[in-house]
Amino acid sequence: MTIEHPAERDGTGHDRFAAFSERASNLTSSPLFYALCVLLVVGTVVLHFLYPPLSWLIFAGDVMTAINLLLLALLKNTERRDAHAVQRKLDAIAAALLEQREGTSHAAADALRDAIRMEKDQ
Repeated sequence: MTIEHPAERDGTGHDRFAAFSERASNLTSSPLFYALCVLLVVGTVVLHFLYPPLSWLIFAGDVMTAINLLLLALLKNTERRDAHAVQRKLDAIAAALLEQREGTSHAAADALRDAIRMEKDQ
């Protein structure tokens, strides 16, 4: 287990959790997942009107809480990776602008080209 920034793990940002997180993020942003969540909420409301044993209501609440916690962890991972990618692009833009102003080498412009294509590689 590591506490490094998700985008900096393994030096490439490609680990199993990052890949899983990306796939899960794509799934959870789909209309199908939204419909599933609506059905889960409606099912929980209907369950309350059926007056089941208290243990069923507690279990339904625990399931909703667990799903919420897992989605929060996935959201935070995706948010941090996206923020890191944006920061890398901004750094590359700033370096390229400074390089252009000073008339030095073109290394920053090459780094900017790489940063712009960064999401295609992930």
